[in-house]
Amino acid sequence: MMISQFRWSAAAVHIERGRFPHDVVPVNNNCHKVKPSAFKFSYPPQNPRTFHSSNTSGTDKRKKKKKKLIEPVAYSSSYYYYRKTPEKLRNYMGSQGSEEVGSFVKKPRFLCLHGFRTSGEIMKKQVGKWPESVLQKLDLVYLDGPFPALGKSDVEGIFDPPYYEWFQFNKEFSEYTNFDKCLEYIEDYIIKQGPFDGLVGFSQGAILSAALPGLQAKGVALTKVPRIKFLIIIGGAKFKSPAVADDAYASPIQCPSLHFLGETDFLKPYGLELLEHCVEPTIIHHPKGHTVPRLDEKSLETMMSFIDKIQKALTEKDQQ
Repeated sequence: MMISQFRWSAAAVHIERGRFPHDVVPVNNNCHKVKPSAFKFSYPPQNPRTFHSSNTSGTDKRKKKKKKLIEPVAYSSSYYYYRKTPEKLRNYMGSQGSEEVGSFVKKPRFLCLHGFRTSGEIMKKQVGKWPESVLQKLDLVYLDGPFPALGKSDVEGIFDPPYYEWFQFNKEFSEYTNFDKCLEYIEDYIIKQGPFDGLVGFSQGAILSAALPGLQAKGVALTKVPRIKFLIIIGGAKFKSPAVADDAYASPIQCPSLHFLGETDFLKPYGLELLEHCVEPTIIHHPKGHTVPRLDEKSLETMMSFIDKIQKALTEKDQQ
């Protein structure tokens, strides 16, 4: 769908150099005389209705008093120029939109579930090793588990605390404590901060992520939020307890899924078992162990192909 088909409204954009695009106009004729200052943007803002641009010279008190309020949903960061932006990009309540060669492309929004006794911040650093070409195509939100770690973390000395866990389990990973509270916690977060298109999970977060589409389909989890459409599973496995597994894997996992399998990962055999329940999974093999791996040339190509696939699915759905 071409951008020109949308209804236009003003939004701000910063032009570094070169010729202005056809949809960009200066705010005023004297804008080139103003010295740029940092543009402060935080979303969601402290005041949900407006936020302030810091575009003042600092010497003119009258100008400082008259600085304009900018709607955070309607504007991008800019010093001096306005760009017309499709209203649909601002109003869409799911994937984030981006402009690529004049077309409207969906930016998939993923909720990221970290590993056992780590944190959302730690997972952000782990995933941050991926190339920018991958990260800029995804909207990733990192959530801490609901329970502080009840024991020693394997990442102590590597990553700073605090550490969290999603639920507790016995040595055989066949009995789970606080599992229902975990599901309620995730659903409550999605209700407040969603919607999300999919889940990215590592280790305990990957086991949980891979089970949620099936649990949602059976009506035992995430019943108040939109269905999970995509999965990225890193070092995952299956639940062993029939109390969970019978619902989680009652039917094949239909949503497109990408699975990372480490050659020396102790969970690899269980990750292979999980693949048997997925419909046409995409697989990235890497030589490392139980970790979020870097992407080599081959795995990067696979990753980008998977992202293009889900972006296309989201865009086509929006056009229907």
